[in-house]
Amino acid sequence: MKSEPSERAAGAVRATGRRETADVVVIGGGGSGMAAAISAAEQGAKVLLLEKNPHLGGTTRLSVGSITATGTRFQKAAGIEDTPDEHFEDMSLFLSPELAAKENLELRRVLVDHVPETLEWLIGIGLCFYGPMPEPPHQKRRMHNVLPNSRAYAYYLEKECRRLGVDIRLGARVERLLVDGGRVTGVLADAGHGPAEIAARGAVIVASGDFSASAELKSESLPHVAHVDAVNPASTGDGHRLMRAVGGVIRNPEVMWGPSMRFKAPPVETLLRRLPPYRWVTKPMQFALMNLPLWMFRPFITRFMTASLAPEPSLLRAGAILVNREGKRFADELARPELEVPRQPGKEAFLIFDRPVAQAFQAWPNFVSTAPGVAYAYLKDYQRTRPDLYHEAPTIEALATRMGVPASNLREAVSAHNQRLAQAGAGERRRGLQQGPFYALGPVLSWIVFTEGGMAVTARHEVLKDDGQIVPGLFAVGSAGQGGTLLAGHGHHIGWAMTSGRRAGRFAAQLALARH
Repeated sequence: MKSEPSERAAGAVRATGRRETADVVVIGGGGSGMAAAISAAEQGAKVLLLEKNPHLGGTTRLSVGSITATGTRFQKAAGIEDTPDEHFEDMSLFLSPELAAKENLELRRVLVDHVPETLEWLIGIGLCFYGPMPEPPHQKRRMHNVLPNSRAYAYYLEKECRRLGVDIRLGARVERLLVDGGRVTGVLADAGHGPAEIAARGAVIVASGDFSASAELKSESLPHVAHVDAVNPASTGDGHRLMRAVGGVIRNPEVMWGPSMRFKAPPVETLLRRLPPYRWVTKPMQFALMNLPLWMFRPFITRFMTASLAPEPSLLRAGAILVNREGKRFADELARPELEVPRQPGKEAFLIFDRPVAQAFQAWPNFVSTAPGVAYAYLKDYQRTRPDLYHEAPTIEALATRMGVPASNLREAVSAHNQRLAQAGAGERRRGLQQGPFYALGPVLSWIVFTEGGMAVTARHEVLKDDGQIVPGLFAVGSAGQGGTLLAGHGHHIGWAMTSGRRAGRFAAQLALARH
């Protein structure tokens, strides 16, 4: 049954005769796809980019926006001597021995060697960064943050695509890859005017993102999180399915980052997210951040942080409990409660705690949220910047009213929790919720940030079959072509997206131009 839409589309093509030709066809208009399209166009190729959504940007525009690189102009200005070799070694520090055994070190080498030139290229097309910022366990400062926010990537990449004449089709659905004699020769797609066969003289580049929003693909390798939503609901693994249909295989499908709890977005978008990415905005920001004391910007930065980041697990270890929209406790807070949050009404939960916990999380070392190397947000920051998340009352019953949950249920949940701890005795690691006033932070939701499983690829980003042979005419980039490399830490996913996209775009264009 799954092949029927594709068969109907093929029949429609035969009936209408709709066919097109490009040098390079790119599937996906996120950061990696636009980087690939630009790189191919820079080589003189005729490029067609197909994006299923009504806008470009993909997961890149939803990210924190950092990119990690060495030997940059920012490091040199700060007197930091750093090399790709050191970056390569430090990436191992993020991984457990179990994960380290799974990694494709050849592709890690591609990333660290080429991401410095990628950062310079991004600056060259108009993006603005500040840094370098520290992020342990990196032993040197090498994280560079985009200004004013991650939407700047989509703005400048799209602008460069259009400047170079890339043919961008939004709302385009790719039904299948076309194969002739074992070589991928194009795609069968509907870009809003009915199905068409689109031939690719050089190659097809798949830049469709990860599969964190695909219940089907998660069920295969990550069944325990098949019910958990993704940060990007459009990351449905379309490209993975297309490439598997022609022999491609997924490396590390069982590895993911998350699920993790994150605070619900504010009802009104923050000023930082609304700032345009124009240089008259970003250059003064860059100058101020690079030359003035960070404390001057702390209120501004924490307002951004409390709009987008996660509560620290240390809150739960200190004694906070989780309740749902019905005021009921639903999980052991120390045993992966993020897996249970999506099963609750509205897929939401609240953190409940009392005065001693609240006092502890007003100052270092107990912070509610963190953006590595930038700032820490404490309870008072949430009180000031997120009144929609911050709830305080003298009694549990009054707190329930402020939260909008049944008071009897919340009172019973707290009472049962306190009673259980009292019966557990000295061996219990946590303390009860006894001393008012009482507090709640939330709602929080639970999301998968990334699935790391991407198609097996060569160091040139050519898709590989299970037997190690390449699929001619087919490249995969970004999360769709992660190939087994593991991108822990901030700034590596965007670095890989842009670097792999640029390289594959160049290689695909060279194939097309050789066939002219």
